Amino acid sequence: MTSKVLRRALPTLTAGAILTLAACSTPPLVQPGPIALEPVAVLPVTTMSDSALPQRQSSAVANTSSAADETPAPVAASAPPRALDYSDLFDRIRAGFKLPDSDHAAIDRELEWYAGNPDYLGRAFSRADLYLYHIVTELEARGMPLELAMLPVVESAFEPYAYSHSSASGLWQFIPGTGSRYNLKQDWWYDGRRDVMESTRAALDYLQALNTEFNGDWLLAIAAYNCGEMNVERAVARNQAAGLPTDFWNLKLPAETRAYVPKLLAMGRVVAHPERYGLSFNKIPNQPYFAKVDTKGQISMHVAAEIAGLSDAELYELNPAFHRWATDPAGPYSLLVPADTAEAFRTSVIQLTDDQRLNTKEYAVRRGDTMNLVARRFRTTAQELRELNNLPSKGALLVGTALRVPSESNLLPGKALRAAALVDGREHRSRRQRSRVVVRRGETLWAIAHKHGVDVNALALMNGMQPNTVLRTGQRLRLATASGTANISVDDDEAARGSGGGAQAADSRSMTHTVHAGDTLFHVAQEYHVSVAQVASWNRLSKTKLVPGQKLVIHQSAP
Repeated sequence: MTSKVLRRALPTLTAGAILTLAACSTPPLVQPGPIALEPVAVLPVTTMSDSALPQRQSSAVANTSSAADETPAPVAASAPPRALDYSDLFDRIRAGFKLPDSDHAAIDRELEWYAGNPDYLGRAFSRADLYLYHIVTELEARGMPLELAMLPVVESAFEPYAYSHSSASGLWQFIPGTGSRYNLKQDWWYDGRRDVMESTRAALDYLQALNTEFNGDWLLAIAAYNCGEMNVERAVARNQAAGLPTDFWNLKLPAETRAYVPKLLAMGRVVAHPERYGLSFNKIPNQPYFAKVDTKGQISMHVAAEIAGLSDAELYELNPAFHRWATDPAGPYSLLVPADTAEAFRTSVIQLTDDQRLNTKEYAVRRGDTMNLVARRFRTTAQELRELNNLPSKGALLVGTALRVPSESNLLPGKALRAAALVDGREHRSRRQRSRVVVRRGETLWAIAHKHGVDVNALALMNGMQPNTVLRTGQRLRLATASGTANISVDDDEAARGSGGGAQAADSRSMTHTVHAGDTLFHVAQEYHVSVAQVASWNRLSKTKLVPGQKLVIHQSAP
């Protein structure tokens, strides 16, 4: 099934067809058809392309004039008519603009970049199609400026799986600590920083708190969202002591933050008057894209996707917080599905049996098996296996015992697989590991991952293969990055353009990497937990081939 099923124009699935699935003693869990794929940036990892996202069509076309030829007019702040009076969501957004515009060269520079990169905006807004209505509605309910709906363009290019070198994640790029501070749950199953609704709630809570702290100055609040309130407070205090103005434009802030606010203001101008910059945006319907449905407990993502009439990848794109084969057994017990299929989905999911709900099969315990080993083999946890099988928290497995385990059809799409690998890599961060291993006769990725205490998904991704890839005797595999863990970055060219770290300090440090024989941009980026696009940009590389002895500049956040 292609991504066309998720477009707003799709015919609604009939309740009868979906109820047929729920009524079966064993649901016909057919693996979805192939999804159009393309690589993210120049990473040699296959992921779902923007053309395979649930969307309508590209939201920007090639520019037809130079931004430098235009003198931008201030964006007027006026009270919008009723939200439902608009057919185009962009018109509704424009009517809610409230931020003060300024005539600054920093804004002009960002305008020139946006005008010269219409494809970037097209990809960002094609992804935004899924999430933007919800964000705008939440901002309006709080009386906040609708320019803030464009903040995910700056932060993540509306890529919910964006992950920065500072460990910021999601549309709003929360780092783990700030996410916890705003009650975003983060565990083995689920990361609330990628939850579309929860992360939006947290981001708006944080922005409102910052706005209050800085006495209603939205530009200072936005700057603090990027570099932290303490940095802005210190900059304000320095200017007050020196008798200088304390508005954003006169503060000495980190370089990233000095560009961050102009990026958002430039986006406001672009959305307000795209024709002035030679751009054209396709309409986004002013109606909800998704609905939140109670799942009444844990459910296999594959089963949920089939009931909703989606591919697995499409369901994960609407529910990027879940990065395992099923939803979190401890909750939240809800999923986002296309609005026009929500009622049929709700009716069907309550009729599933426990076996249908979790899409399990039987596995006969073999000699040498432990609960942890079986859990790794089926990409779950020992605790989850014990709960699935009503087993006590302690006790050895008996050979021949039949265990309920997740079915092989519960395979993760590429983006979710990388998100899971990031979590698994963090769990092993404190372990010191050999950097490479030589494959012995008969060894598999599963066996090597278990032997060295790493996750098989992380090991496979780090070596550009799948968990079931057949290995060659003598083959050399990377086991860890320089930091001692199998970390995978999901940054792409859009995330590299964005700040990559809302609600975090922007301090950074630089270092030099000397290229060794066999090094690739991919391996260098992984070693320093940054993206290939970032390494290429920092070093002005026009080609990906590296030469031994070549020096590369690497920027990392300060510890």
